[in-house]
Amino acid sequence: MSTAKSKYSFHQSVDYYFDKAAPITKHPQGLLDQIKVPNAVYQMRFPVKIGNDYQVIEAFRVQHSQHRLPTKGGIRYSIHVDQDEVTALAALMTYKCAIVDVPFGGAKGGIKISPRNYSTSQLQRITRRYTAELVKKNFIGPGIDVPAPDYGTGEREMAWILDTYLTLSKGDIDAYGCVTGKPVNQHGINGRKEATGLGVYYGIREAMDNAEDMKQLGLSTGVEGKRVVIQGLGNVGYYSAKFFQEAGAIIVGLGEYEGAIHNPKGLDIEQVLKHRKETGSILDFPGAKNIKPTEKVLELACDILIPAAIESVIHEGNAGQIKAKIVGEAANGPVTPEANEIMRERGIMVIPDMYLNAGGVTVSYFEWLKNLSHIRFGRMQKRFDQSASEGMIKMMEKLTNKQVPAEEIAKLARGADEIDLVRSGLEETMVGSYQQIREIWRKNKKVEDLRTAAFVNAINKVAMDYLALGIFP
Repeated sequence: MSTAKSKYSFHQSVDYYFDKAAPITKHPQGLLDQIKVPNAVYQMRFPVKIGNDYQVIEAFRVQHSQHRLPTKGGIRYSIHVDQDEVTALAALMTYKCAIVDVPFGGAKGGIKISPRNYSTSQLQRITRRYTAELVKKNFIGPGIDVPAPDYGTGEREMAWILDTYLTLSKGDIDAYGCVTGKPVNQHGINGRKEATGLGVYYGIREAMDNAEDMKQLGLSTGVEGKRVVIQGLGNVGYYSAKFFQEAGAIIVGLGEYEGAIHNPKGLDIEQVLKHRKETGSILDFPGAKNIKPTEKVLELACDILIPAAIESVIHEGNAGQIKAKIVGEAANGPVTPEANEIMRERGIMVIPDMYLNAGGVTVSYFEWLKNLSHIRFGRMQKRFDQSASEGMIKMMEKLTNKQVPAEEIAKLARGADEIDLVRSGLEETMVGSYQQIREIWRKNKKVEDLRTAAFVNAINKVAMDYLALGIFP
């Protein structure tokens, strides 16, 4: 990913925010240095047969912090992958897990390929060989390091990783916990696919429920009726759009790599994707205006802007043209440090990535717990809860001499399925974590914005873990 728009590389930008927040925490410098640097970096090159020739593939796995085990983080497939990017993402994972109280250290992986250039069988060979390299160096395992999907990967790749790990780690009763984001029928969890996008929705909704903060932005509370622009229609962008639309927000702009579209009256996300499937592009969608280059979608008039694609898309060159009141970072690092300062001075609220896109790792944590407990969530209590609720309704019917319609009983007495419990847990996590960050922001005058507050919160939590280990007496 290009960093020409900023004097900071992606990794340097993460360290910049860390260094800005660290003095506020007042922890010893040695402890801060330990938290900041990666614990282990594994750069590998391995041959894979592609067609009639062998190709040497470059890949990485970075374990940023082992203050808690296992470490956790996705694997991305991109031609732009390098050690700087993977290290930055691993650091963000450490801070992200701390913010949402998920007991993992941060990690990240990457393979330097463009998936579009390979067949399914070739991608499978690359994925399996990468997994074998991780097993060989003890960089994967349910108690060591647990990968997940990221940019360019999904359930399919996670299933390949699982199968390879099972083949090479016979007899491990918890082996299914070696990776998350798996298909549900391969010991995955219901609700993981939409988790990051749903977390983005919960996080922005929570921010917009605060009347004091919204008054400062010139907005009313709630997401209903708010104009939303989303850049990136991958998994995160799609589900973010879907949940905002269902909540009554108006999607006025959508951007993808082929271009962007705008309709101030609103765009139906499902119809846009149907159009793209039929034509190969979101452009020329009926009733919408085409926008090129796609970056211009970021400058549309709206209340909420959600960059959900790649890093550094909002930079010094376009931060002054951002018209949104709230920027919700669904992608990792979409705002450069220079742009962050410009938007802060302009009074734009930036909800940082290390909090806002933590829905994925939160539900990955639930999946990992499910794999270790060897039981589906809801299996033990669903029918019991349903029977108890039905009994209570029947008692109320006797006391009031009124009968509740059968369809209402079905709604009121329904026991929670796995997806209900997952979404409830995700909502509780996003709501509680935002309130922690906001409290730091509003109560400490040295904390300028939500991003600094998020870093202060993360540093404090990781520091407490190190202090509890007795490494820094």
